[in-house]
Amino acid sequence: MTSPDPAVSGCHGAIRQADGQTRFRLWAPNARNGVSLEIAGAEPLPMRALADGFYEIDKRCEPGTRYRYRVGPDLAVPDPASRLQAHDVHDDSVVVAPGADYAWRHPEWRGRPWKETVLYELHAGLAGGYAGIEARLPELAAMGITAIELMPIADFPGSRSWGYDGVLPYAPDRAYGEPDELRHLIDTAHGLGVMVFLDVVYNHFGPDGNYLNAYAADFFREDLQTPWGAAIDFRRPQVRQYYAENALYWLTEYRFDGLRLDAVHAIKDVGWLEEMAAFVRGNVEPGRHVHLVLENEENQVHPLQHGYDAQWNDDAHNVLHHLLTGESEGYYEDYVEQPAQGLARALTEGFVYQGQPSRHRGGETRGERSHLLPPTAFVLFLQNHDQTGNRALGDRLGTLLQDARVLKAATALQLLTPQIPLIFMGEERGSKTPFLYFTDHANADLAQAVREGRRKEFQRFRAFANPATRARIPDPNDPATYTDSNPYDTPADTDVVAIYTELLNLRARAIVPHLDGAKALGAHVLGMRAVVAQWRLGDGSVLSIYTNLGGVDLRPDWLQVDLADQTLLYESESGAGTALYEGLLWRGCTLALLQTSA
Repeated sequence: MTSPDPAVSGCHGAIRQADGQTRFRLWAPNARNGVSLEIAGAEPLPMRALADGFYEIDKRCEPGTRYRYRVGPDLAVPDPASRLQAHDVHDDSVVVAPGADYAWRHPEWRGRPWKETVLYELHAGLAGGYAGIEARLPELAAMGITAIELMPIADFPGSRSWGYDGVLPYAPDRAYGEPDELRHLIDTAHGLGVMVFLDVVYNHFGPDGNYLNAYAADFFREDLQTPWGAAIDFRRPQVRQYYAENALYWLTEYRFDGLRLDAVHAIKDVGWLEEMAAFVRGNVEPGRHVHLVLENEENQVHPLQHGYDAQWNDDAHNVLHHLLTGESEGYYEDYVEQPAQGLARALTEGFVYQGQPSRHRGGETRGERSHLLPPTAFVLFLQNHDQTGNRALGDRLGTLLQDARVLKAATALQLLTPQIPLIFMGEERGSKTPFLYFTDHANADLAQAVREGRRKEFQRFRAFANPATRARIPDPNDPATYTDSNPYDTPADTDVVAIYTELLNLRARAIVPHLDGAKALGAHVLGMRAVVAQWRLGDGSVLSIYTNLGGVDLRPDWLQVDLADQTLLYESESGAGTALYEGLLWRGCTLALLQTSA
């Protein structure tokens, strides 16, 4: 037996070859009776066994051909590296034409530098599928959005899902459109100067449609558990290659500009993360800007120094949310002590938790020193799918805050700091539509388990301690839960749209050109909910942002500034610049000042 060639063209799945044949390759180390290829309407074809648990066969077949793998006398399964499903996760897989066959209209596109990134996270289904997203691109580009980020689109059960319960990481779900419609969306975005990112899930498979345990149980390790069950075994080279190829696949076959890796703290192999980044960067076209972003609750610094552009800054969100709402349950309990100091640290050093014990984690230490990382190594957000959708009722900040001035001040802070901003779909419209957790499980037992699990999850919160109040939590499997989450069903607030447009254009004009080499100078607490943070930008100028999110007990020694040699870039409340000069900062106000270099 021979080992498969770990070529960039792929070790896993059905890959079209130069001679017109399709190479079918499956890793099935636990298939006791071998593996056969079953092409719709034809007799099963035994696949030859290779080394290390792989099976392979070459067959001439056209794009659109449906197939399955027979892995046992009573079980034929879809391809775990399926590039497309005929219908849903349990159905046949489909041979597809390579992305190179698509007539790209903007093949010259090479992306944009990371510093120019303004992310807009959205759910493809709620936005109207690939065609609906494409229709929204011109208004997003005009606002100043430079990158859209799709929540996961890998094939999941049913037609409604956040995407994090996907089971076929290579197959774009047809609920949102066909593969070429996805390519057309990305191609159109590139023509408008907009990058497209994809959220990918490499830490687990969903509970419905994953057949790997039947023939590739070695994909998992029972000695290590995650919130979703047995951990994926990244010690195995076949598994490492499966996911590394997947990352490269989305970036090349569909020309995505970047990936956001979900919850990598559940991947207990930081070495693989860095190996994957090196693999991707070594195999994309020369000259392309390709960006890799992490979600990592462990606040690890090393990946951000070895191949990854940035990490979602959950710490900054959490301390901001506590300051804005006063909420202190769940993970917000880690941010109730000296929150202004926490915000100051998050703005200038990135992580709040850099090795100190976490109350929420029972005293376990969390994080590493991050003060030497550039500010652009952190993605800053006020809301996202998790922080909104993981609330019992999916409340947005616009419904939680009574004072619109405070939300405006927080928005100005977010969009004008040197960290990379992320806007969650609907924020830019002033939407107050909830974003709820939704699923579409045909299996009634699974749907009931998800419904009960969702409500049980919130019983430790005071507002939902009573069974009657928990019953108010929407049923994830109810179609109305999905339709009630659409932020585009109500008219946009034109004042909010104008604020976002003004701030993003200011960011692009005055801040982004000077982000290379930017470093934090420090931050100072002005009051219970007020800070000033400063950065020296790459051109030597100093950006100062004063923010008061509601406190009135301010320290005048840090407010007595000389505005004579500074430019007031932005004030979220008219006349606040004069108030600052007099030693006062209005409640619910953000000021951005720029002092040019001497």
